[in-house]
Amino acid sequence: MCCVDRLRWHGNSNFSAWQMVDADWTAKANGLAPFVSCQNEYSLLNREVDRELLPAMAEYGLGFLPFFPLASGLLTGKYRRGTNAPEGTRFNKTKMLGDRFMTDENWDMVEALGAFCDARGHTMLELAFSWQLANPTVWSVIAGASSPEQVDANAAAAEWELTKEELAEIDQITNPPVGPGHG
Repeated sequence: MCCVDRLRWHGNSNFSAWQMVDADWTAKANGLAPFVSCQNEYSLLNREVDRELLPAMAEYGLGFLPFFPLASGLLTGKYRRGTNAPEGTRFNKTKMLGDRFMTDENWDMVEALGAFCDARGHTMLELAFSWQLANPTVWSVIAGASSPEQVDANAAAAEWELTKEELAEIDQITNPPVGPGHG
């Protein structure tokens, strides 16, 4: 254990809820420092962690650091359904990403979210970051940028404080109920 005793804080990446709880129990049972954070993919288009991981993290006091908050750029507003990805963009350079994110289901949500933003005078970028930061379990958002302008836009995006009503409307668009007759 040459290095473990030198770590101040450590987190995990891509753990499921049961793995996070098991790691917490194992650390405490062995007198080790437990994880303080989890890092998983999370966006308005991928809300898998909402069901089990985020509630478990809240219960155990861990912070969440989501990656791909803009769904590899699909939530930036620069892509349009039925058109080729603009030159130089991730989806243009990496076909696999485009194939993964540019699905009919995602386009339906992106278009509905775009209308939601337009009605309120905000951008999709502002929505994507503000929605994540409205969750107290989200401690920060891992936001990539390829220019100083994007860094500024990312920082400013978090200023929109969503209301409970707006959050409920977003849930209706991005996280339909699961149960009989659903998903």
